[in-house]
Amino acid sequence: MTIGNLAKAAGVNVETIRYYQRIGLVDEPYKPPQGYRRYPASIIDRIQFIKRAQDLGFTLNEITDLLSLNDGNCEEARTIAEHKLEGIHRRIEDLTAMQSELTRLVKACRRNADGRGHCAIIQTLTRSNGR
Repeated sequence: MTIGNLAKAAGVNVETIRYYQRIGLVDEPYKPPQGYRRYPASIIDRIQFIKRAQDLGFTLNEITDLLSLNDGNCEEARTIAEHKLEGIHRRIEDLTAMQSELTRLVKACRRNADGRGHCAIIQTLTRSNGR
């Protein structure tokens, strides 16, 4: 199949496939002197694997590592996934802290709804890190 048909079948655009080829995630087939490159249907599964892994938060480097494993390397795949999961937990904690601080600032700003006092949001963002 041509790159256009591959892109359509895999649910990505042509530039995504070309990018994956440049970084080595997808092999680029031989191009005959007169004609188009022909991609095997098996590349659809590989591209969909990459997209699903990205949806789960894996980086392209991590996806490269996962793709280098075969089905018998479940322990290595699990280690990569556990590391990713730890990072997600840290991000959730950070986002929760950000949510709490922003909630506090919005409440402080609402208490000053008449606009006569100082804005808690602006003051907090203006302060230096040393507070």
